[in-house]
Amino acid sequence: MDRRHLLRVGAVSTAVSMSGWMGQLARAAEEKNTKPKRSCILLWMNGGPSTIDLWDLKPGHENGGPYKEIEAAPALKISEHLPKLAKHGKNLAVLRGMSTKEGDHARGTYLLRTGQLPGFAGIQYPSIGSLVSKELGDPKSELPNFISIAPQRFFAMDAFGPGFLGPVHAPLIVGDGQFNNGQGGNIDQILKVADLDRPKNIDEPTSAARLDMLRDMQEEFATTRPGSMAKSHAAAYDRAIRLMQSEGGKVFDLTQEKNATRDKYGRNLFGQGCLLARRLVEKGVPFIEVTLGNWDTHGQNFDLVKGLSGTLDAAWAALMDDLKDRGLLETTTIVWAGEFGRTPKINQGKGRDHYPNAWSTVIAGGGVKGGQAVGKTSKDGTTVEERVTPAVDFLATVCSALGIDFEKQNMSNVGRPIRIVDKGAKPVTEVLA
Repeated sequence: MDRRHLLRVGAVSTAVSMSGWMGQLARAAEEKNTKPKRSCILLWMNGGPSTIDLWDLKPGHENGGPYKEIEAAPALKISEHLPKLAKHGKNLAVLRGMSTKEGDHARGTYLLRTGQLPGFAGIQYPSIGSLVSKELGDPKSELPNFISIAPQRFFAMDAFGPGFLGPVHAPLIVGDGQFNNGQGGNIDQILKVADLDRPKNIDEPTSAARLDMLRDMQEEFATTRPGSMAKSHAAAYDRAIRLMQSEGGKVFDLTQEKNATRDKYGRNLFGQGCLLARRLVEKGVPFIEVTLGNWDTHGQNFDLVKGLSGTLDAAWAALMDDLKDRGLLETTTIVWAGEFGRTPKINQGKGRDHYPNAWSTVIAGGGVKGGQAVGKTSKDGTTVEERVTPAVDFLATVCSALGIDFEKQNMSNVGRPIRIVDKGAKPVTEVLA
Protein backbone atom coordinates (compact mmCIF):
# COMPACT_ATOMS: atom_id res chain seq x y z
CA MET A 1 0.00 0.00 0.00
CA ASP A 2 1.62 3.30 -1.09
CA ARG A 3 1.63 6.58 0.81
CA ARG A 4 -0.93 8.21 -1.49
CA HIS A 5 -3.41 5.40 -0.79
CA LEU A 6 -2.86 5.69 2.95
CA LEU A 7 -3.50 9.42 2.83
CA ARG A 8 -6.66 8.88 0.82
CA VAL A 9 -7.95 6.29 3.33
CA GLY A 10 -7.05 8.60 6.18
CA ALA A 11 -8.95 11.46 4.57
CA VAL A 12 -12.03 9.31 4.14
CA SER A 13 -11.84 8.14 7.76
CA THR A 14 -11.52 11.72 8.94
CA ALA A 15 -14.49 12.76 6.81
CA VAL A 16 -16.62 9.98 8.25
CA SER A 17 -15.61 10.93 11.76
CA MET A 18 -16.18 14.66 11.16
CA SER A 19 -19.59 14.01 9.63
CA GLY A 20 -20.78 12.33 12.81
CA TRP A 21 -21.50 9.04 11.06
CA MET A 22 -19.07 7.11 13.23
CA GLY A 23 -20.76 8.25 16.41
CA GLN A 24 -24.22 7.58 15.00
CA LEU A 25 -23.22 4.08 13.94
CA ALA A 26 -21.72 3.37 17.34
CA ARG A 27 -24.82 4.62 19.12
CA ALA A 28 -27.09 2.60 16.82
CA ALA A 29 -25.09 -0.55 17.51
CA GLU A 30 -25.17 0.12 21.24
CA GLU A 31 -28.94 0.75 21.19
CA LYS A 32 -29.50 -2.48 19.26
CA ASN A 33 -27.52 -4.45 21.84
CA THR A 34 -29.09 -2.81 24.89
CA LYS A 35 -32.67 -2.41 23.64
CA PRO A 36 -34.96 -4.79 25.57
CA LYS A 37 -36.58 -7.60 23.61
CA ARG A 38 -40.18 -6.74 22.82
CA SER A 39 -43.07 -9.19 22.47
CA CYS A 40 -46.76 -8.98 21.62
CA ILE A 41 -49.51 -11.38 22.70
CA LEU A 42 -52.74 -11.12 20.73
CA LEU A 43 -55.77 -12.55 22.49
CA TRP A 44 -58.07 -13.12 19.52
CA MET A 45 -61.81 -13.44 20.27
CA ASN A 46 -63.15 -15.35 17.30
CA GLY A 47 -66.76 -14.72 16.29
CA GLY A 48 -67.12 -11.08 17.33
CA PRO A 49 -67.23 -10.48 21.11
CA SER A 50 -70.00 -8.50 22.78
CA THR A 51 -67.86 -5.60 23.91
CA ILE A 52 -70.90 -3.68 25.17
CA ASP A 53 -71.14 -6.38 27.87
CA LEU A 54 -67.40 -6.36 28.67
CA TRP A 55 -65.75 -2.94 28.28
CA ASP A 56 -68.45 -0.35 27.56
CA LEU A 57 -71.52 -1.28 29.59
CA LYS A 58 -74.70 0.79 29.44
CA PRO A 59 -76.32 0.32 32.87
CA GLY A 60 -79.85 1.67 33.12
CA HIS A 61 -80.47 1.65 29.37
CA GLU A 62 -82.64 -0.97 27.68
CA ASN A 63 -79.63 -1.93 25.53
CA GLY A 64 -77.48 -2.48 28.59
CA GLY A 65 -78.43 -6.01 29.59
CA PRO A 66 -78.27 -7.50 33.10
CA TYR A 67 -74.55 -7.09 33.88
CA LYS A 68 -73.18 -4.62 36.42
CA GLU A 69 -70.00 -2.55 36.23
CA ILE A 70 -67.03 -2.83 38.56
CA GLU A 71 -64.13 -0.42 38.95
CA ALA A 72 -60.85 -1.49 37.37
CA ALA A 73 -59.24 1.93 37.85
CA PRO A 74 -60.56 5.36 38.91
CA ALA A 75 -61.19 6.19 35.23
CA LEU A 76 -62.13 2.72 34.03
CA LYS A 77 -65.14 0.48 34.66
CA ILE A 78 -65.57 -2.97 33.15
CA SER A 79 -67.84 -6.02 33.46
CA GLU A 80 -68.51 -7.60 36.85
CA HIS A 81 -67.59 -10.94 35.27
CA LEU A 82 -63.94 -9.89 34.89
CA PRO A 83 -63.03 -9.42 38.59
CA LYS A 84 -59.53 -10.90 38.44
CA LEU A 85 -58.59 -8.84 35.42
CA ALA A 86 -60.00 -5.72 37.09
CA LYS A 87 -57.13 -5.95 39.59
CA HIS A 88 -54.82 -5.17 36.66
CA GLY A 89 -56.91 -2.19 35.59
CA LYS A 90 -54.01 0.25 35.86
CA ASN A 91 -52.36 -1.66 33.00
CA LEU A 92 -55.44 -1.78 30.74
CA ALA A 93 -56.39 0.78 28.11
CA VAL A 94 -59.77 0.31 26.43
CA LEU A 95 -60.33 1.76 22.96
CA ARG A 96 -64.08 2.44 23.03
CA GLY A 97 -64.20 4.25 19.70
CA MET A 98 -63.69 1.31 17.35
CA SER A 99 -65.67 1.72 14.13
CA THR A 100 -64.72 -0.58 11.29
CA LYS A 101 -67.74 -0.89 8.93
CA GLU A 102 -67.30 -4.61 8.12
CA GLY A 103 -69.93 -6.87 9.70
CA ASP A 104 -69.05 -10.06 7.81
CA HIS A 105 -66.88 -12.52 9.74
CA ALA A 106 -64.37 -13.10 6.92
CA ARG A 107 -64.01 -9.48 5.83
CA GLY A 108 -63.99 -8.19 9.41
CA THR A 109 -61.31 -10.68 10.43
CA TYR A 110 -59.12 -9.80 7.46
CA LEU A 111 -59.56 -6.06 8.07
CA LEU A 112 -58.65 -6.15 11.77
CA ARG A 113 -55.62 -8.37 11.23
CA THR A 114 -54.18 -6.70 8.11
CA GLY A 115 -55.70 -3.23 7.99
CA GLN A 116 -56.96 -3.95 4.48
CA LEU A 117 -59.92 -5.50 2.68
CA PRO A 118 -59.33 -8.92 1.08
CA GLY A 119 -58.35 -9.09 -2.57
CA PHE A 120 -57.66 -5.38 -2.98
CA ALA A 121 -55.56 -4.80 -6.12
CA GLY A 122 -54.43 -8.44 -6.05
CA ILE A 123 -52.10 -7.78 -3.12
CA GLN A 124 -51.53 -10.57 -0.58
CA TYR A 125 -51.40 -8.60 2.65
CA PRO A 126 -49.56 -9.97 5.71
CA SER A 127 -51.22 -10.35 9.09
CA ILE A 128 -50.07 -8.23 12.02
CA GLY A 129 -48.25 -11.27 13.43
CA SER A 130 -46.15 -11.66 10.29
CA LEU A 131 -45.35 -7.96 10.24
CA VAL A 132 -44.18 -8.08 13.87
CA SER A 133 -42.17 -11.21 13.04
CA LYS A 134 -40.32 -9.30 10.33
CA GLU A 135 -39.72 -6.18 12.40
CA LEU A 136 -38.85 -7.68 15.80
CA GLY A 137 -37.90 -11.28 15.03
CA ASP A 138 -34.48 -12.88 15.16
CA PRO A 139 -33.80 -14.88 11.97
CA LYS A 140 -31.37 -17.10 13.91
CA SER A 141 -33.77 -17.96 16.72
CA GLU A 142 -34.47 -21.61 17.51
CA LEU A 143 -38.18 -20.83 17.70
CA PRO A 144 -40.35 -19.24 14.99
CA ASN A 145 -40.99 -15.52 15.44
CA PHE A 146 -44.77 -15.91 15.03
CA ILE A 147 -46.69 -18.67 16.80
CA SER A 148 -50.47 -19.05 16.57
CA ILE A 149 -52.13 -21.10 19.31
CA ALA A 150 -55.44 -22.84 18.57
CA PRO A 151 -56.51 -20.50 15.75
CA GLN A 152 -59.97 -20.83 14.24
CA ARG A 153 -59.10 -19.89 10.67
CA PHE A 154 -62.25 -21.06 8.89
CA PHE A 155 -63.61 -17.51 8.49
CA ALA A 156 -60.56 -16.06 6.75
CA MET A 157 -57.53 -18.30 6.21
CA ASP A 158 -55.50 -15.55 4.52
CA ALA A 159 -55.94 -13.26 7.52
CA PHE A 160 -53.56 -15.50 9.49
CA GLY A 161 -50.82 -15.77 6.87
CA PRO A 162 -47.63 -13.93 5.90
CA GLY A 163 -48.91 -12.59 2.58
CA PHE A 164 -46.19 -11.03 0.47
CA LEU A 165 -43.64 -11.34 3.32
CA GLY A 166 -43.29 -15.03 2.43
CA PRO A 167 -43.16 -18.36 4.31
CA VAL A 168 -40.32 -17.37 6.61
CA HIS A 169 -42.79 -15.09 8.44
CA ALA A 170 -45.68 -17.55 8.41
CA PRO A 171 -46.95 -18.63 11.82
CA LEU A 172 -46.16 -21.94 13.43
CA ILE A 173 -49.66 -23.27 14.04
CA VAL A 174 -50.18 -25.12 17.31
CA GLY A 175 -53.54 -26.82 17.93
CA ASP A 176 -55.20 -26.05 14.60
CA GLY A 177 -58.84 -26.79 13.80
CA GLN A 178 -60.29 -26.47 17.31
CA PHE A 179 -63.81 -25.38 16.44
CA ASN A 180 -65.21 -25.62 19.98
CA ASN A 181 -62.33 -24.25 22.07
CA GLY A 182 -60.87 -27.74 22.40
CA GLN A 183 -63.65 -29.05 24.64
CA GLY A 184 -63.34 -32.77 25.27
CA GLY A 185 -59.84 -32.97 23.81
CA ASN A 186 -56.47 -33.78 25.37
CA ILE A 187 -55.14 -30.25 25.79
CA ASP A 188 -51.52 -31.30 26.36
CA GLN A 189 -51.57 -33.17 23.07
CA ILE A 190 -53.37 -30.37 21.23
CA LEU A 191 -50.70 -27.86 22.27
CA LYS A 192 -47.76 -29.97 21.14
CA VAL A 193 -46.09 -29.24 17.83
CA ALA A 194 -46.92 -31.99 15.36
CA ASP A 195 -44.07 -34.04 13.84
CA LEU A 196 -41.41 -32.35 15.97
CA ASP A 197 -39.79 -35.62 17.02
CA ARG A 198 -37.89 -37.86 14.63
CA PRO A 199 -39.79 -41.07 13.75
CA LYS A 200 -38.65 -43.95 15.97
CA ASN A 201 -37.74 -46.14 13.00
CA ILE A 202 -35.35 -43.47 11.60
CA ASP A 203 -31.94 -43.26 13.27
CA GLU A 204 -29.82 -40.11 13.52
CA PRO A 205 -27.44 -40.84 10.59
CA THR A 206 -30.35 -41.62 8.27
CA SER A 207 -32.16 -38.46 9.34
CA ALA A 208 -29.04 -36.35 8.76
CA ALA A 209 -28.51 -37.90 5.31
CA ARG A 210 -32.10 -37.14 4.32
CA LEU A 211 -31.78 -33.54 5.47
CA ASP A 212 -28.57 -33.16 3.46
CA MET A 213 -30.39 -34.52 0.41
CA LEU A 214 -33.22 -32.04 0.98
CA ARG A 215 -30.76 -29.13 1.15
CA ASP A 216 -29.06 -30.29 -2.06
CA MET A 217 -32.43 -30.40 -3.83
CA GLN A 218 -33.34 -26.95 -2.52
CA GLU A 219 -30.03 -25.49 -3.73
CA GLU A 220 -30.48 -27.04 -7.16
CA PHE A 221 -34.03 -25.73 -7.40
CA ALA A 222 -32.96 -22.22 -6.30
CA THR A 223 -30.13 -22.22 -8.86
CA THR A 224 -32.44 -23.03 -11.77
CA ARG A 225 -35.34 -20.92 -10.49
CA PRO A 226 -33.84 -17.98 -8.62
CA GLY A 227 -36.13 -15.64 -6.76
CA SER A 228 -37.43 -14.58 -3.39
CA MET A 229 -39.98 -17.40 -3.13
CA ALA A 230 -37.31 -20.12 -3.43
CA LYS A 231 -35.21 -18.36 -0.78
CA SER A 232 -38.19 -17.94 1.53
CA HIS A 233 -39.18 -21.58 1.11
CA ALA A 234 -35.66 -22.75 1.96
CA ALA A 235 -35.51 -20.39 4.95
CA ALA A 236 -38.81 -21.74 6.28
CA TYR A 237 -37.53 -25.32 6.03
CA ASP A 238 -34.32 -24.34 7.80
CA ARG A 239 -36.35 -22.85 10.65
CA ALA A 240 -38.33 -26.08 11.00
CA ILE A 241 -35.17 -28.19 11.01
CA ARG A 242 -33.56 -25.90 13.58
CA LEU A 243 -36.55 -26.34 15.88
CA MET A 244 -36.46 -30.14 15.49
CA GLN A 245 -32.76 -30.29 16.33
CA SER A 246 -32.75 -27.82 19.21
CA GLU A 247 -33.91 -27.71 22.82
CA GLY A 248 -36.47 -25.05 21.89
CA GLY A 249 -39.25 -27.58 21.35
CA LYS A 250 -39.37 -28.30 25.08
CA VAL A 251 -41.17 -24.99 25.61
CA PHE A 252 -44.37 -26.67 24.34
CA ASP A 253 -44.31 -29.26 27.14
CA LEU A 254 -46.67 -27.77 29.71
CA THR A 255 -46.22 -30.72 32.06
CA GLN A 256 -43.05 -28.93 33.20
CA GLU A 257 -45.25 -26.35 34.93
CA LYS A 258 -46.55 -26.75 38.48
CA ASN A 259 -50.13 -27.97 38.81
CA ALA A 260 -51.01 -24.86 40.82
CA THR A 261 -49.82 -22.64 37.98
CA ARG A 262 -51.80 -24.58 35.40
CA ASP A 263 -54.90 -24.46 37.59
CA LYS A 264 -54.56 -20.68 37.93
CA TYR A 265 -54.70 -20.19 34.16
CA GLY A 266 -57.65 -22.57 33.82
CA ARG A 267 -57.60 -26.17 32.64
CA ASN A 268 -58.99 -25.33 29.23
CA LEU A 269 -57.47 -24.71 25.82
CA PHE A 270 -57.43 -20.93 26.09
CA GLY A 271 -56.05 -20.93 29.62
CA GLN A 272 -53.26 -23.37 28.81
CA GLY A 273 -52.66 -21.50 25.56
CA CYS A 274 -52.04 -18.32 27.55
CA LEU A 275 -49.63 -20.25 29.79
CA LEU A 276 -47.80 -21.43 26.67
CA ALA A 277 -47.73 -17.82 25.44
CA ARG A 278 -45.97 -16.76 28.65
CA ARG A 279 -43.39 -19.52 28.18
CA LEU A 280 -42.82 -18.41 24.58
CA VAL A 281 -42.32 -14.79 25.66
CA GLU A 282 -39.68 -16.02 28.10
CA LYS A 283 -37.92 -17.62 25.13
CA GLY A 284 -37.97 -14.35 23.20
CA VAL A 285 -40.72 -15.07 20.65
CA PRO A 286 -41.92 -11.63 19.46
CA PHE A 287 -45.50 -12.48 18.46
CA ILE A 288 -47.86 -15.05 19.90
CA GLU A 289 -51.61 -15.20 19.47
CA VAL A 290 -54.10 -17.26 21.46
CA THR A 291 -57.67 -17.74 20.25
CA LEU A 292 -60.85 -18.00 22.30
CA GLY A 293 -63.85 -18.72 20.10
CA ASN A 294 -67.65 -19.06 20.39
CA TRP A 295 -68.31 -15.31 20.66
CA ASP A 296 -70.91 -15.36 17.85
CA THR A 297 -73.76 -14.93 20.34
CA HIS A 298 -76.85 -14.42 18.17
CA GLY A 299 -78.84 -16.21 20.87
CA GLN A 300 -78.57 -16.45 24.68
CA ASN A 301 -75.85 -13.81 24.65
CA PHE A 302 -75.72 -13.16 28.37
CA ASP A 303 -75.36 -16.76 29.46
CA LEU A 304 -72.68 -17.40 26.84
CA VAL A 305 -70.72 -14.19 27.52
CA LYS A 306 -70.74 -14.89 31.26
CA GLY A 307 -69.20 -18.32 30.67
CA LEU A 308 -66.62 -17.03 28.19
CA SER A 309 -65.78 -14.18 30.57
CA GLY A 310 -64.85 -16.68 33.27
CA THR A 311 -62.42 -18.42 30.91
CA LEU A 312 -60.98 -15.11 29.73
CA ASP A 313 -60.74 -13.58 33.21
CA ALA A 314 -58.75 -16.39 34.82
CA ALA A 315 -56.32 -16.84 31.93
CA TRP A 316 -55.62 -13.19 31.17
CA ALA A 317 -55.22 -12.24 34.84
CA ALA A 318 -52.82 -15.16 35.43
CA LEU A 319 -50.86 -14.10 32.34
CA MET A 320 -50.54 -10.54 33.65
CA ASP A 321 -49.48 -11.83 37.08
CA ASP A 322 -46.81 -14.09 35.64
CA LEU A 323 -45.41 -11.52 33.24
CA LYS A 324 -45.21 -8.95 36.04
CA ASP A 325 -43.54 -11.38 38.45
CA ARG A 326 -40.92 -12.22 35.81
CA GLY A 327 -40.22 -8.61 34.90
CA LEU A 328 -41.69 -9.09 31.42
CA LEU A 329 -44.88 -7.02 31.55
CA GLU A 330 -43.10 -3.77 30.63
CA THR A 331 -41.74 -5.34 27.44
CA THR A 332 -44.83 -7.36 26.49
CA THR A 333 -47.81 -5.69 24.85
CA ILE A 334 -51.09 -7.61 25.20
CA VAL A 335 -53.82 -6.92 22.66
CA TRP A 336 -57.44 -8.08 22.98
CA ALA A 337 -59.64 -7.95 19.89
CA GLY A 338 -62.10 -9.74 17.65
CA GLU A 339 -63.41 -8.99 14.18
CA PHE A 340 -66.21 -6.63 15.35
CA GLY A 341 -68.60 -6.01 18.23
CA ARG A 342 -72.27 -6.84 18.64
CA THR A 343 -75.51 -4.89 18.38
CA PRO A 344 -76.54 -2.75 21.32
CA LYS A 345 -80.14 -3.76 20.65
CA ILE A 346 -80.96 -7.17 22.11
CA ASN A 347 -82.81 -9.45 19.71
CA GLN A 348 -85.82 -11.70 20.42
CA GLY A 349 -83.55 -14.66 21.19
CA LYS A 350 -81.80 -12.69 23.95
CA GLY A 351 -78.80 -12.41 21.66
CA ARG A 352 -76.81 -9.70 19.96
CA ASP A 353 -75.97 -9.63 16.26
CA HIS A 354 -72.94 -8.39 14.29
CA TYR A 355 -72.11 -4.71 14.81
CA PRO A 356 -68.91 -3.05 13.54
CA ASN A 357 -70.09 0.57 13.91
CA ALA A 358 -69.27 1.08 17.60
CA TRP A 359 -67.29 -1.36 19.72
CA SER A 360 -64.11 -1.81 21.78
CA THR A 361 -60.65 -3.34 21.79
CA VAL A 362 -58.09 -3.41 24.61
CA ILE A 363 -54.34 -2.89 24.72
CA ALA A 364 -52.29 -3.53 27.86
CA GLY A 365 -48.82 -3.92 29.31
CA GLY A 366 -45.65 -2.73 27.62
CA GLY A 367 -45.73 0.64 25.88
CA VAL A 368 -49.25 1.34 27.16
CA LYS A 369 -50.61 4.03 29.47
CA GLY A 370 -53.30 2.06 31.27
CA GLY A 371 -56.09 2.75 33.71
CA GLN A 372 -58.25 4.49 31.13
CA ALA A 373 -60.75 4.27 28.32
CA VAL A 374 -60.26 6.39 25.21
CA GLY A 375 -63.22 7.05 22.94
CA LYS A 376 -66.87 7.36 23.85
CA THR A 377 -70.06 5.81 22.50
CA SER A 378 -73.57 7.23 22.74
CA LYS A 379 -75.84 6.44 25.68
CA ASP A 380 -77.49 3.66 23.70
CA GLY A 381 -74.14 2.35 22.39
CA THR A 382 -75.05 2.68 18.72
CA THR A 383 -72.56 5.35 17.60
CA VAL A 384 -69.10 6.63 18.45
CA GLU A 385 -69.20 10.19 19.74
CA GLU A 386 -65.51 10.72 20.57
CA ARG A 387 -62.26 9.46 19.03
CA VAL A 388 -63.51 7.29 16.16
CA THR A 389 -60.91 4.52 15.73
CA PRO A 390 -60.82 2.64 12.42
CA ALA A 391 -58.81 -0.55 11.93
CA VAL A 392 -55.73 1.30 10.64
CA ASP A 393 -55.59 3.50 13.74
CA PHE A 394 -55.90 0.44 15.95
CA LEU A 395 -53.00 -1.30 14.15
CA ALA A 396 -50.89 1.86 14.19
CA THR A 397 -51.45 2.04 17.96
CA VAL A 398 -50.32 -1.57 18.43
CA CYS A 399 -47.20 -0.97 16.31
CA SER A 400 -46.36 2.22 18.19
CA ALA A 401 -46.66 0.47 21.56
CA LEU A 402 -44.17 -2.12 20.26
CA GLY A 403 -41.76 0.50 18.97
CA ILE A 404 -42.42 -0.37 15.30
CA ASP A 405 -42.45 2.36 12.64
CA PHE A 406 -45.87 1.74 11.08
CA GLU A 407 -45.00 3.98 8.11
CA LYS A 408 -42.18 1.69 7.02
CA GLN A 409 -42.64 0.02 3.64
CA ASN A 410 -42.19 -3.56 2.42
CA MET A 411 -42.16 -4.73 -1.19
CA SER A 412 -45.39 -6.51 -2.13
CA ASN A 413 -46.08 -9.44 -4.45
CA VAL A 414 -47.15 -7.01 -7.20
CA GLY A 415 -43.90 -5.04 -7.06
CA ARG A 416 -45.33 -2.09 -5.13
CA PRO A 417 -43.98 -0.84 -1.79
CA ILE A 418 -46.68 -1.17 0.86
CA ARG A 419 -46.67 0.51 4.27
CA ILE A 420 -46.95 -1.61 7.40
CA VAL A 421 -50.16 0.32 8.14
CA ASP A 422 -51.97 2.16 5.38
CA LYS A 423 -51.56 5.88 4.73
CA GLY A 424 -53.66 8.11 6.94
CA ALA A 425 -53.39 5.93 10.05
CA LYS A 426 -53.22 7.84 13.32
CA PRO A 427 -52.27 5.97 16.48
CA VAL A 428 -54.32 6.60 19.61
CA THR A 429 -51.52 8.52 21.31
CA GLU A 430 -53.46 8.92 24.55
CA VAL A 431 -52.81 5.26 25.42
CA LEU A 432 -49.12 5.20 24.46
CA ALA A 433 -46.59 5.38 27.27
